[in-house]
Amino acid sequence: MSASQSLSARAQMYLRERRRLGFQLRSMGHALRSFTCYADRLQPRRPVTLELMAEWARRDRGHSTDPRTWARRLKILCPFMRWLQQIEPRTEVPDDAPFGRIGERVAPHIYSEQEIAELVTAAGRLAPALRGATYATLFGLIACTGLRVSEAVRLCNTDVDLKTGVLTVRRTKFHKSRHVPLHPSTLEPLRQYRRLRDRWAAHTEETPFFVGSRGRRRGERLSTRQVDRVFAILRTQLGWRNRGAHHAPRVHDLRHAFVVRRIIAWHQQGIDIDQAMLSLSTYVGHAMVTNTYWYLTAVPELMALAARKVESRMSPAGAPHA
Repeated sequence: MSASQSLSARAQMYLRERRRLGFQLRSMGHALRSFTCYADRLQPRRPVTLELMAEWARRDRGHSTDPRTWARRLKILCPFMRWLQQIEPRTEVPDDAPFGRIGERVAPHIYSEQEIAELVTAAGRLAPALRGATYATLFGLIACTGLRVSEAVRLCNTDVDLKTGVLTVRRTKFHKSRHVPLHPSTLEPLRQYRRLRDRWAAHTEETPFFVGSRGRRRGERLSTRQVDRVFAILRTQLGWRNRGAHHAPRVHDLRHAFVVRRIIAWHQQGIDIDQAMLSLSTYVGHAMVTNTYWYLTAVPELMALAARKVESRMSPAGAPHA
């Protein structure tokens, strides 16, 4: 490392360049600040080594003992290290060697209709009344639209058009916006929630649609951390049996459940799933339709459908004439 610049300064330069191109880099920004402070403290002005990066990766804030967690932390440093290597040729770039490859996406918990109903009911009992209505409506909306949690909490009044029944999701995970049509059965609960919310807090077109109801957060946008915390409390109360490969059912699994239920419904209706996949991929905001097809091989309910589809094509009755 040159004597004139610390690693932290180099990281800030890298982040500025990337953000000027439109990348937000929130997670990477946090990771680089953590790593560069660690490296500048232990090895100031010295080339970055794989050993140093691996030591940092093992020291995550949650004290994880899972090599997959360490591998993910290491991987997030790669783009910066490749950039830095152009300036400091002795910089090492991490590969899969220290902790092994990061595993593929694992099967989510697919909620049954009964579990979703239980969640919405339990959320509605939270006090005060606005808090209960906020979380019941939020979880219900995610379950019936497949929105990401971050997309739902960023909705403003102007994004929720209850006359036309369309949500506008702005600057999503991939920096694109999309329109999400709502089923008519979804509109009345949203109207009821907005009437209640408007009695509790001042509002404008830019007011967050889902708001906090207590303390300094009253009338302010919910954070994803708040939502996860409330969900964890309700999950414990409800005592669900985990059917996914994660440590427990998650809020994000409501999105997965929406996609799976939609594909199953199409199958039952005799709709050609291959032709419908692109529209579903667009509706939920996947960057590539292959991300939507992933469910067919990762979720047991859909793996069975896919297997039956292949069997029908291979059977004598379904085999094409030569």
